[in-house]
Amino acid sequence: MAHVVVVGAGVGGMPAAYELKNALGKDHTITVVSNSEYFQFTPSNPWVAVGWRRREDICFKVSPHLGKQKIKFIASGVTAINPDANTIVLANGSNLEYDFLVITTGPKLAFEEVPGLGPITGHTQSVCTVDHAETAYAAWQEFIKDPGPIIIGAAPGASCFGPAYEFAFIMDTDLRQRKIRDKVPMTFVTSEPYIGHLGLGGVGDSKGMMESELRQHHINWVTNSKITKVESGKLFATEVDAKGEAIKEHEMPFKFSMILPAFKGIDAVLNVGSDLVNPRGFVKVNEYQQNPKWSNIYSAGVCIAIAPLEATPVATGMPKTGYMIESMVTAIAHNIKSVLDGKEPHAKGTWDAICLADMGDTGIAFVAQPQIPPRNVAWMKKGKWVHVAKAAFEKYFINKMQKGSSEPLYEKYILAAMGLKKLQ
Repeated sequence: MAHVVVVGAGVGGMPAAYELKNALGKDHTITVVSNSEYFQFTPSNPWVAVGWRRREDICFKVSPHLGKQKIKFIASGVTAINPDANTIVLANGSNLEYDFLVITTGPKLAFEEVPGLGPITGHTQSVCTVDHAETAYAAWQEFIKDPGPIIIGAAPGASCFGPAYEFAFIMDTDLRQRKIRDKVPMTFVTSEPYIGHLGLGGVGDSKGMMESELRQHHINWVTNSKITKVESGKLFATEVDAKGEAIKEHEMPFKFSMILPAFKGIDAVLNVGSDLVNPRGFVKVNEYQQNPKWSNIYSAGVCIAIAPLEATPVATGMPKTGYMIESMVTAIAHNIKSVLDGKEPHAKGTWDAICLADMGDTGIAFVAQPQIPPRNVAWMKKGKWVHVAKAAFEKYFINKMQKGSSEPLYEKYILAAMGLKKLQ
């Protein structure tokens, strides 16, 4: 009997556990380890930050739901991984042995790379976790009593730009509904070389469409921007040209700011060294989601290493979307099953990208196949249906996680809603 340990209980770890249980059956043991007792649906955090959702709407305790599927759960962080000994060290002081290790931790948020960044020791808000989103909502409630300038954006090295765009439009909608939008200058500050780059080199006419949307919503922008520091009520950024040379220094006042940080791998993974991770601490994997040195270690989601699409004047990373994560964990389950059956791994995750981006009262959906251009499909549409679809997807995904389903959501529902066939 094999013991498979899944590290992380988020949008990668929970589906991975269910996929593994479905593939391996009752003859093998699945254990999920997480530093939190709760699952949180991360894509809904921007809604929490303006009070459109509450914590209890998007979070639930994982142990009862995993238990119903005969999956073990340990609520403890991981402090070390010993790949040669097939063990992990938990924060509770115990060691846990594994036959297969699946790393789905998500990222470490690198706020420290920009002085003054972040909601804990800095001066900006975040929507990366539900805790951060609740802190942002408390600040938002104070802000709307005495509104002023807003700065939204992404720090150098950021790879997840979508939530920044979403939050800009969500705040715009909320302010319009409160009839105080006219009192709030808004500026989008991003490390992207152009609006709509998204770390993907754009998708279709994302540049033109997103620039048009920002203009229509009276949101100014600064691209090729390297945020250098943040002080109370003031953000400093260097704007560079195509060669990366400084062309303008910005000193921008704000009363509310949300800046997405760059990501890194968590310490326990980073500390294993270069055989497991790249210099940023992201797990190295082959096309079967296996680490090249330790073939019994698999990884999926935001914590894996994918090289940036291109060198940009200010560093940008490659995003990992929900569809990619879903396909990666499915591949992992099939490949571990193959190995246990005495066969070679064969299943491959996709690097196609599918995204539903909310814009408050409308939205934009896009498909990039493959994620890295040139592409066979570069599809992008705007409409109120995207806002409705994302809300429906939220409810369905949370319900799926509570029921223990391994149903392929994106392929079955999201692509159908977009009128597209399964991506090959």
